[in-house]
Amino acid sequence: MGAALFAPASFAQEDEEAVQENVIVTGVRGQPRTVTDSPVPVDVLSSEELENVPFTDANDIIRTLVPSYSLSRQPISDGGTFIRPAQLRGMPTDKTLVLVNGHRRHRAALVQIGGSGTQGPDIATIPAIALANVQVLRDGAAALYGSDAIAGVINFILKDDAEGATITAETGQYYEGDGFQFVAAANLGVPLGENGFANFSIERSTSDATSRGAEYCQSWACVDPNDPSFGGFDTTIAGYDPATFLAGLPDANIGFGDVVQPWGQPSSEALRGFVNAGYDLSPTTSLYGFANYSKSEADGSFFYRYPGNGTIENLRLQDGSLWSPLFFFPGGFTPRFFGEVIDYSGVGGIQGEFSEGFTYDLSARFGHNEVQYTLANTVNPSLGNMSPTRFNPGDLINEEFQLQADFAYDIELASMASPLTFAFGASYMDESYELVGGDPASYATGPYATPDPWDLCSPAYTPTAAGAGVVGLDCANYTTADSDNDGIEDDGIPGLDPVYQVVGVGSNGFPGYSPAFSGEYTRDSYAIYVDLSGDVTDRLFLQGALRFEDYSDFDSELVWKVAGQFDLTENMGLRGSVGTGFRAPTPGQQGTTNVSTRLPNGFPVATGLFPAGGPIAQALGASPLGPEKSTNYSFGWTGGFGDVSLTVDYYRIELEDRVNAISTQDVSNDPGAGQAYQNYLALAGAGVAGADSIGGVFYFQNAFDTVTQGLDVVGTYSTSFTEGSSTAFTASVNYNKTEFDGGASVFNAEDTFDFENGQPEWRGVFSVLHEAGPWTFLGRASYYGEYDNSDSGGGQTMSSLVQNFSPEVMVDVEASYQISDAVRLSLGARNVFDEYPDAADPAIGDSCCGRVYRSDSVVDWQGGYYYLKLRADL
Repeated sequence: MGAALFAPASFAQEDEEAVQENVIVTGVRGQPRTVTDSPVPVDVLSSEELENVPFTDANDIIRTLVPSYSLSRQPISDGGTFIRPAQLRGMPTDKTLVLVNGHRRHRAALVQIGGSGTQGPDIATIPAIALANVQVLRDGAAALYGSDAIAGVINFILKDDAEGATITAETGQYYEGDGFQFVAAANLGVPLGENGFANFSIERSTSDATSRGAEYCQSWACVDPNDPSFGGFDTTIAGYDPATFLAGLPDANIGFGDVVQPWGQPSSEALRGFVNAGYDLSPTTSLYGFANYSKSEADGSFFYRYPGNGTIENLRLQDGSLWSPLFFFPGGFTPRFFGEVIDYSGVGGIQGEFSEGFTYDLSARFGHNEVQYTLANTVNPSLGNMSPTRFNPGDLINEEFQLQADFAYDIELASMASPLTFAFGASYMDESYELVGGDPASYATGPYATPDPWDLCSPAYTPTAAGAGVVGLDCANYTTADSDNDGIEDDGIPGLDPVYQVVGVGSNGFPGYSPAFSGEYTRDSYAIYVDLSGDVTDRLFLQGALRFEDYSDFDSELVWKVAGQFDLTENMGLRGSVGTGFRAPTPGQQGTTNVSTRLPNGFPVATGLFPAGGPIAQALGASPLGPEKSTNYSFGWTGGFGDVSLTVDYYRIELEDRVNAISTQDVSNDPGAGQAYQNYLALAGAGVAGADSIGGVFYFQNAFDTVTQGLDVVGTYSTSFTEGSSTAFTASVNYNKTEFDGGASVFNAEDTFDFENGQPEWRGVFSVLHEAGPWTFLGRASYYGEYDNSDSGGGQTMSSLVQNFSPEVMVDVEASYQISDAVRLSLGARNVFDEYPDAADPAIGDSCCGRVYRSDSVVDWQGGYYYLKLRADL
């Protein structure tokens, strides 16, 4: 549960001196402390630093400035196209607590498919212009703030100016000539009488798509007529004509990109706003509140469907004629996925003093996040020629309501150098996650989900009266006998005549949520906590916290933390902490279901995700999800020597019962396929529509234990080379390594290797900011260390099937000129030298289907980007 942070109503630095000292309110209670006096490592990103990063998404801004925060773009990953997964200290964002003005931020409705099934807040909904600063606590803090704060806390502090206005406009595009972007934003502060303020922020952005892939050309199908491998698809499919097929290729992706299956960032647009307000009722009592509204739209694609891929197949209609989706899409088709994300929230509260040294903060919050899906340029194959080509497969909705009460009492003790702060509080939270059903056609089980739906053939493999006049019908077209007369050969291979063809159920690419898989999942929880902190001596600060939480769907849990900071000298100090953490799987992780196209063995197949606590996954061997538990250790050194400051922090996170998707299990209706056939029987027995067309299945589990260790080093240096100028250097380096500590048997060989080796262990950000008169120059270098990726075969020896990705350095530059007191113009380039990560090795299997670079890489693969920015302070 979130907790208020006992700062004044502004929640932020109140004057220039405080800004210069980097005062923090995150990770401590009582009086705010400076970064170097904090018992735990905290990065403070000022509004100027945030402004100097040319991104519209707060995810990208933090990724640029905080090396332990990583982010990937996944263009073909269902809802991951619209809400991107991120990590802090190598752990998914559902293990990082996100706060706004010290209050918990609600989760996004999207549960990331695969991996840890992350369901965390969508921080892209927070416009950068609304932020006074961002405080990133890089330490476990579940005892202070509650579930989710295992890897750390990110606290977004909103601006609280009561006057003035800022307007910004930025435009740019990639060196490749695509991805044009325009962003306009404004911030306005107005007084509320003599004792209050209201601060408004709004941002409007548009971004065009990019394409960094090649034409679809694989060993099984190639649509590039200039490639010797052209072909490979079934040219006997009804509706196929070579000339018509080639002419239809540009429309296979309905005009998005220059290839049938693009790889790049999606086109998107967004409108986002925040308001932050406060009012002093008296010198000791204040009202506060803030709210947001965000609406964004984006689109992406799925894998290209070529003739004979299992979706574009010959079907015999009721009149016996042959039909295939090529009659709708002459060049094949790439399902197109559209997502509209609507997010709004409100927080209100009152804070003050009962008496001197005894403060209170009472608050309530509500948050709503909704993802509305639309699928176009596709079919429900089982409906055949009756299928529409546009669907609404359903919506996802996450809502949270929380009541919070926080108190702090300063106890004067003669033996201590400062008052002992005794903080305590309680909270109640109600959560809900809803899968809203799609339109009936998006999940309907049409006639072609079963063989011979019109009874054109008899059990004796001869035409019936209905099939007697059908030209070309060959009911006896089998290679072996069908002893059980079910229309399918004993070895599971259907008859060769199209009358026996079975195709998938639901809107292809993303079947809609049927009534059986729709519904609302709810839970409530409460928590109480106590916290003691204070300066024991002039040189020693200690902090201890206990927190008890109880969930309606899980057992209760007691977590704790102790932390301290000791000044070795006036300029150097030691700090450290140890504590436990607890994270309850979200209602979304427990209830989400999905059938989509994935690459479990390097080849696209329909793959189903089912709730671990439901009958389908349990029939496959799943157990209901349980909570994750952690033990966190950190130890660090801080120092300041004139214009130089340096912090070095080691950390270790032991995480038990970590939630993650198991490796995809194969599914086959061939009785000779061993376990894959047993998985098919489990799906069919559980009533899964279209079980014949599903090629893989997986679910989330408390799969294994891990140990994450790392080191953070942050250094700054300020100097003046010439009179009237100033130069600031900053270096941030992170080393992070995660290893299994038991339970990895749920993974195959590939997934085991990639989990431990698939991300760079070293990351660094190095920047220099030089100011001279009206000119400001910024240079920033981002370093990504090497990492490895293994073959997609899964069970092979890894020694000869591993690709090593070399280190990368990407450099950003910007020059700004202060035209007048109010207006500043900036020209810059991101990745100015147009660097790309290594291309994926086709032999490894992650370059399928036109993909050149690993699409899930945390190393950006879009290339260089240049921009122009204008800022006016009024």
